[in-house]
Amino acid sequence: MNAPDVSVVVAVYNTMPYLIQCLDSLVAQTIGLDRLQVVAVDDGSTDGSGAELDRYAARHPGVFTVIHQANSGGPAAPFNRGLDAATGRYVFFVGADDHLGPDALRRLVEAADAWESDVLLGRVVGVNSRHIYQDIFARNQVDVDLFDSPLPRSLANTKLFRRELLENYGIRYREDLPLGSDLPFTLEACYRARRISVLADYDCYYAVRRHRATNITYLSRHADRLRTVEATTAFVAELIPAGRQRDAVLARRFDHEIAKLLEDDLLRLDRETQQLVHDGIGRLVRAHLTEGIAAQLNAETRIRLALTRDGALDDLLAVIRQDAQGGVPPTVVEGSRRYAAYPGFRDPARGLPDACFEVTPDWYAKLDATALAWETDERGEKVLTITAASPVPDLAAVGAEPLAVSAEEIPGEVTTLDRGPRGTTLRIRFRASDLLAGTGPTGQRRAVSAQVGGFDPGRAAGAQTATGAAGSAAVRAPRIRAMAPLVRRRGARLYVVTPVLDESGRLMISVVPVTAARVAAQLRRTLRRIR
Repeated sequence: MNAPDVSVVVAVYNTMPYLIQCLDSLVAQTIGLDRLQVVAVDDGSTDGSGAELDRYAARHPGVFTVIHQANSGGPAAPFNRGLDAATGRYVFFVGADDHLGPDALRRLVEAADAWESDVLLGRVVGVNSRHIYQDIFARNQVDVDLFDSPLPRSLANTKLFRRELLENYGIRYREDLPLGSDLPFTLEACYRARRISVLADYDCYYAVRRHRATNITYLSRHADRLRTVEATTAFVAELIPAGRQRDAVLARRFDHEIAKLLEDDLLRLDRETQQLVHDGIGRLVRAHLTEGIAAQLNAETRIRLALTRDGALDDLLAVIRQDAQGGVPPTVVEGSRRYAAYPGFRDPARGLPDACFEVTPDWYAKLDATALAWETDERGEKVLTITAASPVPDLAAVGAEPLAVSAEEIPGEVTTLDRGPRGTTLRIRFRASDLLAGTGPTGQRRAVSAQVGGFDPGRAAGAQTATGAAGSAAVRAPRIRAMAPLVRRRGARLYVVTPVLDESGRLMISVVPVTAARVAAQLRRTLRRIR
């Protein structure tokens, strides 16, 4: 019997009912079951997932290899067990709550064969407002450079790997990491690969955000996430020599995994955990935050990171509290230098260096949303109107106009309403029709951010970075409560458009389809509140 072209490895732990759609998408692949092996590893599920795997194996003999094992605490061990059992020329890893487009594996295998790719990325799209960075999928690419591309922001394991590459270098998942084990695995595979390619003209992979968000990534605690980022950062430093290439990979770690540990929710943790996070990130900053990496981060992230290195825990918490509750602090301008006058700035009792608070012109893009409303514009269209405030009295005088505001790739209409000694008031409008037109059938959540110097979609928050690249700033809404959603029809489906806040008080716009599962999830949340 010939070896299959591709082995799909699925790590399974309590993923019903999502598992059924995942498995259905595999057996429906146009590549044909004779060219496919599915290795599914049940990691001690208690919700019937293991029995469901056995049913699929019975229906499709010779296609499924099902392995049952005691719970290991994370996906690394089941992925390794599945990889050991794989026999295909290529291996593709699938999350058990995700699913594939029907023609995904055929297209991926044909492209990898034609391009002689060792690693091939197929286009990934988010479901239920799960955010997926899309810049790597701008076009088909035969040869992608790991260090001169957006690839370091897309190092999940949901890719096609040549199995020979993995075996030659002994690349396996780190089982000491309960989460984040796919990053060192994928990074090493990309680092060792002779060719990395991108297939962007087909939606290959649908990454699902569970309605109840019960998987290990969503439930992970700060201490676990800190241990993971410490381990992965050390792995990067060991794998890649110091310099531009290492910085290209670590910039993503600082912008995303590390920066997210310093979100506003740090204020709600116990003192011991706060201190653990402050001290741990301080060590990472001292060891690995180079000037080249810092230059790629926005001002808010740079300030918080600097305070883990040069300040005490209370200094960091004071800055986070200001952003979360007090809004944008004043700006001190001295010649060509600008400083954010957060609590602790030039406080003799704190003794913090001015450099901790130094900001670049992108600081002037920092806005607080003060009001949200659904309105009807002059053309009779529904628009989301955001009233936003800047502490800068005259943005034009400091070279901050034009100021562009966007929901990622969708630009808003910005109008200056008032200028005065206390700052500038802006009106930002997004047409509901634009938000709907730019959203795929599974929905999307976009970050709202501002930029100095005109609109550049590549600098918007959420496009390449979690918090916004240098030159942009996420729009915050520290004192705004949730507002009513807008329901609109597009084609045969109803969509709900809602401004929401993330865990750090940053403004997002969510567009999601109305589905039975979503209605049921909302009903469960409502019932829990009533009880």
